[in-house]
Amino acid sequence: MSKIAIIGATGRAGRQLLEEALRRGHSVTAIARDTSKIGQRSGVVSKNLDVLDADALQAAAAGHDVVISATNFTTIPAAALLGPVKKAGVKRLLVVGGAGSLLLPDGTRVIDSEGFPDAYKAEASAGALFLENLRKETELDWTFVSPSAEFVEGERSGQFRLGKDDLLVSAQGRSWITFADYAIALLDEVDAPKHSRSRFAVGY
Repeated sequence: MSKIAIIGATGRAGRQLLEEALRRGHSVTAIARDTSKIGQRSGVVSKNLDVLDADALQAAAAGHDVVISATNFTTIPAAALLGPVKKAGVKRLLVVGGAGSLLLPDGTRVIDSEGFPDAYKAEASAGALFLENLRKETELDWTFVSPSAEFVEGERSGQFRLGKDDLLVSAQGRSWITFADYAIALLDEVDAPKHSRSRFAVGY
């Protein structure tokens, strides 16, 4: 059993990560601006804080084996997260990544493809920059976990594929993963690390 702090535990990905961690018997600290929707849960300690408050984040992360960040990249840049996590003495950081920085068959990034939605460009660009900063990080044992192009609600099937830096596309031509199955893949990495200081992708 690990002590896991989940930043952004009330978001769509964060909630599934919380459930998967509890399913596996981990002890979880749920961190968000407002954790009231989580309620009283066995195995969960909730902490309300602004993730940009470095001192508060450091204090909340202290004493954990792993920190998982499930926040928007436009909300918390790499520097605002890495500093407090390192000062807290936590060695492992897993990040809910984005698909924008994944590669297409021609070697170009998804975010640079024709028709990439303008509404998602700011977040995707911030995610790509976050990954660049992680790749320069030498102290933390980090892992950046990219979902597929469509990151959606849906069933927990336990059936999915892992990739590296390329966008995963199903046999039907769709690039997608549910939050529940994504959570399985990320918690598998918590329990049995295979992608130290690297990025991997999850999809059907």
